[in-house]
Amino acid sequence: MQLPQQPGSMNSIQRTGKLTLTPEGALVGDLEETRLGDRAAQQREALRSVAKDVDKIKPIETLLSYSLADFKNTHAVVTNAQDTSQPFQYRYSIVSPGYAKTAGNLLLVRPRVVGTKSSSILETKEPRRFPLEFDGPALDTDTFEIALPPGYLVDELPPAQDLNYSFASYHSKTEANGNALRYSRTMEIKELTVPVSKMDELKKFYRVIAMDERNTAVLRPAASK
Repeated sequence: MQLPQQPGSMNSIQRTGKLTLTPEGALVGDLEETRLGDRAAQQREALRSVAKDVDKIKPIETLLSYSLADFKNTHAVVTNAQDTSQPFQYRYSIVSPGYAKTAGNLLLVRPRVVGTKSSSILETKEPRRFPLEFDGPALDTDTFEIALPPGYLVDELPPAQDLNYSFASYHSKTEANGNALRYSRTMEIKELTVPVSKMDELKKFYRVIAMDERNTAVLRPAASK
């Protein structure tokens, strides 16, 4: 029996973060992750047999290790691990020394703090022979706000990205919001099967996302010209 496809909004990861960049380039702040649908069920299943509280945050540490070269998870809690009537949540605080890179008197800051949406699955020498199957429809969002260190201004922002394909879409932008950087993005999986005829489109899709995830904003001292 063919079942109706659920909207992506019922299967999502919603991340938000409010962080501060220190004059030395360290990133400090708090993040929250809300999971719905299959994304929540997967985490609940992974934690079902975990007895120690310290082990319940290992998925967060794994996530952070993919995005941050150096970090310390200073506080983390899991909410609604058993209550399936409520969204599953992680809330955690981090310190990442050396997050911003220096170039002379400039600071280079990656607005996309955590989370990886790109994939190298198609970066092979052999051409794809079979369609690619996604796990299901999904709609993920990230919103990160990074307060600038005192005495710094935004000098250059990464370009926005707007990708729309029949199988998926991706939109991101970085804005200067007062004394802060604000990065937001959405990624939606719309079709569960991508045929071989669209592999070039899918490869381009993932490559643009990978570039967006690496892009940096440039900060300069307010006194410089």
